Amino acid sequence: MLLRRASTALGACLARPPLPRGSAVFDDALGPLAAVQQQLANSTTTAAPQRRWLSSAGSRKTHPKILITGGLGQLGVECAKLLRSQYGEESVILSDIIKPSDAIVNSGPYIFADILDFKGLQKIVVDHRVDWIIHFSALLSAIGEQNVPLAVRVNIEGMHNVLELAKQYKMRIFVPSTIGAFGPDSPRSPTPNVTIQRPRTIYGVSKVHAELMGEYYHHKFGLDFRCLRFPGVISSDPPGGGTTDYAVAIFFEGLKTGKYQCYLKPDTRLPMMYIEDCLRSLLEFMTAPEEKLQRRVYNVTAMSFTPEELVEKLAKHIPELHVSYRPDSRQLIADSWPQIFDDSEARRDWGWQHHYDLDKLVDLMVRDVTENYINKAPQ
Repeated sequence: MLLRRASTALGACLARPPLPRGSAVFDDALGPLAAVQQQLANSTTTAAPQRRWLSSAGSRKTHPKILITGGLGQLGVECAKLLRSQYGEESVILSDIIKPSDAIVNSGPYIFADILDFKGLQKIVVDHRVDWIIHFSALLSAIGEQNVPLAVRVNIEGMHNVLELAKQYKMRIFVPSTIGAFGPDSPRSPTPNVTIQRPRTIYGVSKVHAELMGEYYHHKFGLDFRCLRFPGVISSDPPGGGTTDYAVAIFFEGLKTGKYQCYLKPDTRLPMMYIEDCLRSLLEFMTAPEEKLQRRVYNVTAMSFTPEELVEKLAKHIPELHVSYRPDSRQLIADSWPQIFDDSEARRDWGWQHHYDLDKLVDLMVRDVTENYINKAPQ
C-alpha cells in the first residue's frame, strides 16, 4: 500500500510543470512524496526487530529451519529427533559425509554436507533457507591425537566455514565445546566457567579456538553464537573414541561378556551427563532469550564419577562383572581434565537443571543396551 502511494505521489509530481526550487509551490508539490517517505521509514524501523522465518513456499514460519552438521555422530541423530519433535520433521535437516541407513533416511530430511566445502554449504543454506546451524562435526580427543592434520582441518577449518556462513546469512549457530577445553594448569575441582584453559590435545585446542572465535564474531559482527562445554556424554550408541567413552564401553562389554578392561585408573574422576540431559540443555540454551545470556559459552554438567564408582552401580545388574584396569595414553588426557564441573552460571542465567543422576543413568543404559544391542545380536 505504501509503495502504491509513493508511486502515485511521484507520478503527480512529475505530471506538473517545472517549479522553481525552494518556492512554497515546490514544497507543496513534494509534500505527498515526503509524507509517504516518512511512513516507509517508520514502518521499516518498527518491523526490524521482529524477525520472521519464511518457508520455501514464501509463507510465514513460526519456527526455525535447522541444519545439523556431523549428524551421524553420537549426538546428531538424537538431537534431530528432539528438534523434530519441537519444530516438525521437515524443519530439521540432518547432514554428514557418510551414507545413511534406511532408518535415518526415513526419519526426516538427510543431505550430504562437507564442512570443508564452503560453496557447497552456501548452496545448502540458500536452497533450504536455513536459520540455525548445529555444528557437531569434529574429531574427538583420542581420535584427533592419532591424526592431528585431519583434526586441524575438520575441527578448525570446518568451524571457520560454518562461523563465516552464519555471519554472512545472519543465522544462529551452536558449536559444542568440552571439558577437554581445559588443561593441567586449570583448577580441576571445581572448574569454573572462566579460568585458565591451556589444553594439551588438538581436540581441546580446537575447542578453545572455537570458543574464542565465536565470542569474537559475536562482539565484532553481532553473530548469535552459542556454545556449551559438555562433559562426557553417555548414550546407548556404541563408543566413538573419546576419553570418557569407557563409561559407554563398559555397558556393552559387561552385558555381553561379563568382563571389561578399563583404560583409565579406577579413581579417575570425570564430569558426565546422560544424553537426554545433554540435548535438553542444548535446546533450552538455543531458545533462551538473548537478554538472559550473560556470556556466549557456558559449562553444563550433571554428575561426576570414577570407573570404580560406576562398576559398583553396574554390579547390581551384573553380579558376576569383572573389571580390570590397564591405563593407556588416554589416562594422561583424563588427568588434565576437570574432575568437578562448575555450571552454576548456566543454572543462574537461563535456568539449567539436570534430570539424571548416576543411579538413573545406569538403569537406563542397562535397559537400552540390552534391548537394542545385546538381545538383537546374532546368536
